[in-house]
Amino acid sequence: MGPGTAVRWRRRVGRWRRAGCAALIAGAVVLPLSGAAQPRIPAPAPAALAPPTAATLDEAYAANRANAARASRMAAGHGDDHRAAADRAMADRSRHLLAFDGRGAGLATEVFGDLAHADRVAVLVPGSDTGLDTYGRFRTAALALHRQLAAEAPAGTRTAVVAWLGYETPGTVSTTVATTGRADRAAPRLRGLVGDLRRITGPGTRVALLCHSYGSVVCARAAHGLDVADIVLVGSPGTGADTAAGLHTDARIWAGRGADDWVEHVPHVSAGLFGTTVGFGTDPVSPDFGARVFDAGGGGHSDYFDPGSRSLTNLARIALGETTEVTHD
Repeated sequence: MGPGTAVRWRRRVGRWRRAGCAALIAGAVVLPLSGAAQPRIPAPAPAALAPPTAATLDEAYAANRANAARASRMAAGHGDDHRAAADRAMADRSRHLLAFDGRGAGLATEVFGDLAHADRVAVLVPGSDTGLDTYGRFRTAALALHRQLAAEAPAGTRTAVVAWLGYETPGTVSTTVATTGRADRAAPRLRGLVGDLRRITGPGTRVALLCHSYGSVVCARAAHGLDVADIVLVGSPGTGADTAAGLHTDARIWAGRGADDWVEHVPHVSAGLFGTTVGFGTDPVSPDFGARVFDAGGGGHSDYFDPGSRSLTNLARIALGETTEVTHD
């Protein structure tokens, strides 16, 4: 093989490697708080409740726990011990479920802290393949964030975290993970949650959205006119918008990516195809996007909420509004 042939061969192998990497990434935009297929498991319809208020929170929590207990019994009767255990954990008296739906992959909104009296609320929005069967990892992230908020909060500041698994997340290996379709359908639900939080807490409470991987696409689609102080994009493949200004929100837009996060290699393209948008456009941590880029440390795609990490510290400071304390790249 001559020198010219060898060079051409290396270039061809490089193209194949990049194409393969892009295909794998396009088929796996997130994995951090995630992991399973969409099961078909019988469960009751969600509890029929009026929109929550501070006065009815305990009633809502109790009704959703009861629904989770019923879902557990139905899953056990169906022979799915794993889902039965997941639902049974949700039904524990210590859990504060603002919403629960055990059907299919499952949906849940869980509260950590005293939401009715919170001065600062952080809403955690997960990425693909997050469901009730994989909820434990998502919950671990929310708990870590709640502890960090409590540690960082100024004296007298009350905090709460809302873990919002409120949409049908795309599968890690699926065509939906590379399009905005699921995010477009999720956006009205996320807006509805923010409306509920405003009704519960009042206008003086600071609300921040912390959006991981595909969850950042959801937050971007919901951002227009949303009554939140900050929207944080972590491990984001893009938002579907060319710039932060294109999100049409008064919220501050933040972006961070760990030094070892493979999402850096996602092709930042966007194109219309068959009535949907494939790809998510401009890299949110690039200067062209125009977000406030913060230091997310040296971790990988699943490490943003690791206790003691630089990313978790900065995420908590952003959610608290302590933005002068946030460290930047």
